[in-house]
Amino acid sequence: MSAEPAPLAGASHPHVTIVVPTLNEAGYIEDCLASLIRQWPAASCEILVVDGGSRDGTVALVEDFARRHPAPEHPVIRALPNPRRIQSCAMNLAARLAAPRSTILVRADAHSHYPAGFLRRCVADLLRTGATSVVVPMRNEAQPGNGLQRAIAFAQSSPLGNGGSAHRATPRSGFVDHGHHAVFDRAFFLSVGGYDESFTHNEDAELDHRARLAGGRVWMCAEEPVTYFPRKGLVPLGRQYLRHGAGRARTLLKHRMVPKPRQMAPVFALGLLLAGAALAPLAPLTALASLTYPLACCAWGAAQAARRRDAWLLAAGPALVTMHLCWAAGFLRTVLSGGRAALPAMALTVAGGEAGEPLSLERPLGRPEAQPQRQPADITGA
Repeated sequence: MSAEPAPLAGASHPHVTIVVPTLNEAGYIEDCLASLIRQWPAASCEILVVDGGSRDGTVALVEDFARRHPAPEHPVIRALPNPRRIQSCAMNLAARLAAPRSTILVRADAHSHYPAGFLRRCVADLLRTGATSVVVPMRNEAQPGNGLQRAIAFAQSSPLGNGGSAHRATPRSGFVDHGHHAVFDRAFFLSVGGYDESFTHNEDAELDHRARLAGGRVWMCAEEPVTYFPRKGLVPLGRQYLRHGAGRARTLLKHRMVPKPRQMAPVFALGLLLAGAALAPLAPLTALASLTYPLACCAWGAAQAARRRDAWLLAAGPALVTMHLCWAAGFLRTVLSGGRAALPAMALTVAGGEAGEPLSLERPLGRPEAQPQRQPADITGA
């Protein structure tokens, strides 16, 4: 169990806006909200659930949850429509529509559960370090009784699945380049234009890069990992990683960055399999060598299943293959198209904008009205 954060000087809590982007999250949203409503004093907190058009009753569940947990005992909970559907647009919209006195934005994932001290420690780190955002590690877990989700979570948590990514491994607290987004200085977030709304995935890494260029600093709060519930099947997992790969490629292309070796490993694996398929009619035995990679992944899954006496972990190998190959396919498709294989440009206007004006990264989103200056606060009673 992590130690309590050190007390900070000050007389009041900063006002916090917790943003939960959603799209068909009926299976997770109530547990997520339940883990958030007592994270901060109700008078200094609001929760904005920004929904991209759910068809599974997510919004009705949010409204019912709000009725059962009314203000002022709990934070005000509002459901807002997100006409452009994706989470980058949801965060930008919430940043503009948050209460004028709100100084801190929190990005909360509906697929996640937040430990009791999460917000208190993350805000304390933001104020103490002078960072412009705080990120946290991610811990993958399955809901009870779902064996395939457990195998996927295991694969994602392994070095083979996450490639040693800091926010998915075991990081130390300190300044970093990137991590799982948690808390933002609202004024800084708005001043750099928020998320790039043409990104469906990897918008977090793209923002972190742009923020650093603008003088921002990212702090890793290693003491408060977030529990994330992954996809429940290989098909939705594949779709997710196809978009992850495309998003990473778009970030690299946009900023003319060089990919890291660990990011190229899945591309190499996909290339090996494609080469094997092409050689199969001419050199069948040589082509069989390309199967070394998927067989090694499946053997790793079998070894984990035997070691932990969990037959479901046999699926961890196929989960690895799905993650790697779909990520590589999305990456290559986007690179070969010059970045055009991405979310089409959308001309939809966003509620809360000026007279039908769409949000655009050609200009900053604008600072909130009457933005108070951020100052240290006594958060020990949160």
